Order: sequence, then C-alpha cells, then structure tokens
Amino acid sequence: MIDVSRAWFKSAKQKFRPPYLKLLVTALLLATSAAFATSEVLTSKASQTPRRLLLSKFYDTPDPLPSGQPGELIRAEPFYEYLLPYTISAVRILYHSRSRNDKDVAASGVVLLPRGTPPPGGWPIIAWAHDLTGSARQCAPSLLKTLNEGPLLSMYVGLGYAVVASDYAGLGTNFPYAVLDVPSNAQDVINSVAAARAALPQLGSKWLVAGYAHGSRVAVGVAEALPPTSNKQFLGAIGILGAANPPEFFEHLAQAPSNPTLIFLAQGIKNHHPEFRLDHMLTGEGIALYKNLADSCEAPLEQVSDSNELAKPGWQNNPYIRDFFSRNALGRKPAFSPVLLISGETAGDVPALTAALVGRLCQQKDHVLFVNYPGLNPSAVLGNSVGEQVSWIRARFSGQPAPSNCH
Repeated sequence: MIDVSRAWFKSAKQKFRPPYLKLLVTALLLATSAAFATSEVLTSKASQTPRRLLLSKFYDTPDPLPSGQPGELIRAEPFYEYLLPYTISAVRILYHSRSRNDKDVAASGVVLLPRGTPPPGGWPIIAWAHDLTGSARQCAPSLLKTLNEGPLLSMYVGLGYAVVASDYAGLGTNFPYAVLDVPSNAQDVINSVAAARAALPQLGSKWLVAGYAHGSRVAVGVAEALPPTSNKQFLGAIGILGAANPPEFFEHLAQAPSNPTLIFLAQGIKNHHPEFRLDHMLTGEGIALYKNLADSCEAPLEQVSDSNELAKPGWQNNPYIRDFFSRNALGRKPAFSPVLLISGETAGDVPALTAALVGRLCQQKDHVLFVNYPGLNPSAVLGNSVGEQVSWIRARFSGQPAPSNCH
C-alpha cells in the first residue's frame, strides 16, 4: 500500500529555508518553457531553429572506434554557446559506453558546474537522464542552446551541484541510437559520471540521478543497474513523470491524439531486433512518419496523424515488441538506493500506472517515495515539484534517512 497524499509528504519532508524561495519561484517560472517528451519532437516550429547548434567534428569518432573501458574519457572541451547564467561553466565530453549487445560505442554529453572553488570533496553530482528529443544524431540535447531542460539544470547548478547530462550513445555520436531502451540509456548515464570526473577532477565522488519523462524510467533503470556496493557513492534516483512499465504505458500513449511515441518505439525495437518488420506494427502513414523522423528532430504537422492511425490493431502482440517490453520492464531487480517518483494527471502520464510500478518496487523492498500532482500539466508538475526535488536531493547528500510511503 502506498500513501500518496500531499499532506503526508509535507509532514515528512524538511522545511525549505528562505534563501531558496527566490530560486524556487524563478524555477517555477522558467520550467514552463519545458515541453513534455511526446510534444517536443512533434512538429516543426520556426522558433526552434535558432535553438539548434551545428553537429561539429567534436562528436565524430574514428571507424573503428579505438577500444576503451566504459566511462573512459575520449575528449572534452569547454563550450560557451549555451543559454546559461554566467555563473555556470559548461564542458562537453565524449566517452566510451556500451551498446545493447555490449559493443564499445561512444557517447557524448555535457557537464555543467558552478564557477568558483568547489567544496571539500568536490562538487556533488546530479546525473541527468533526458526525455525523448528525437532519434537522429542532431537531436542530442547537447546540440540545443537550451540543453532541452536548461532552466531546471541551471537551478541544480545554482544550488551548488554539478550536472552531468548524457546525450545517450547515438545522439550526437555516429553510432546507432538505442531509442527508448532503458538498459542501454542507463549505462550511458552511469558511464557519463566516470567520464565527467576524468575531465573535471573538481567533481566529487557522490552522485544521484534525476530524469524527466523517458528519463524518469532511465533514472529508475540506473538505480536497478548498480550493485549494492555502489550505494556509498550513488545516493538515489528521481523520476519526474512517465515512470511506468511497458506495455501499459505505451498502450496508454497509443490512445492519445497526435502522439509520435509509437514511431520512436518502432525505431527502438528495430534497432534491438533488425529482423523486426515495421509493417507488422505500423500503417502506411506510420511508416512514412518513421522515415521522416529517422533524420529529422521534428515532423511537419500535417504528417502527424492520431496515434491510432499510425499503428495497426493488435500491434502490441508482436513477439519482438513483447520481448522489447520485457527487456525494459522495471521492478525486476532491487534498487539498493532510495527512489523518488513524481507523477501528474496529464495526457502522457497516469498516476495509476506509476502507482502500479511503485507497488511492484515496494513489494521487492525498494525504498520509494511517490508524490502525485493531480490536475497539473507537465510543465506545472516539473515546476511545482522543485521543492520536493531539492529537499530530497539535499537530504541524500547530507546523509539523512530517505522517506518512503511504502507500507
């Protein structure tokens, strides 16, 4: 049983101190610029063009890639073109990770850190797991001037944390992208932390992960992928919206109007199972959109049909799809560090689905706190949950016991 009442959480969390109130209000206002994963990649907008940076040679690697251990740094460079406060330094990183079949691949990302002298032990780290930004190389968050969720990441840095934001292998770098594949994306996040420390010795040893939408599932995947011996350095995971298990989550999204998530799901399945036939899942309209999104981050509005017109009836019964769902199921391995899951009643998020996942996590004795914001849109949930996020983060780094509403 899970108590998700707001009153319960307010009684359990630490009170926020006044110096942070201004930061929280600012974050609430800035967070409204964030878009939910499934709408961010939907349509072409003229206003989005200036946000995107050129795919430079920094992201290219030799073919074949010289071998390296997971998390080994390939190169790093300071970068100055992001829309960030002047108090934040940005460093791009390129590093070794592993593909779904354990092959050596390169992944890119960016590290944000406060300017100035780090605290004793180095800057504490928040690894960021991003939402669905597209599947082509140029769709990497580090190729957006706003870094996709820049206001939220800037807030974390403003509170004294370094942020390590992986693009996931294949976004930015010239490797196949494991689209919507939690195990692969989680390994990219884990390996980004080691690479960031190699590039910037002023980073500390303690870290946690936070993610939004698809990144929420990746954050839980990170917690489940790490061994129990890691909990002296790894302190926990935060998932903001979208934390649910397939197939229920994708079946729910399939009912939403004008939602391309099934197209990206088909891409992820095709990357994992090359023998998977697209026409067994997608209609003609769906295949046309699939081809468009293979090398573009936005689809023309006129190409986006209702979701039920993109996929064929009974698509979820395909054996390759069922296998992909099984691979991406959460709650089958214990998480040895605490988890905070934040939900809201929106078109892309259903508290009942998140609650079902939380119930499964609680059954296997995971330490989970589940907080729901009924009636708010995704940007409002992202902004209104800032207080809970930062209170929880500060408590983890200060070594306090983690709250849980598992019973």
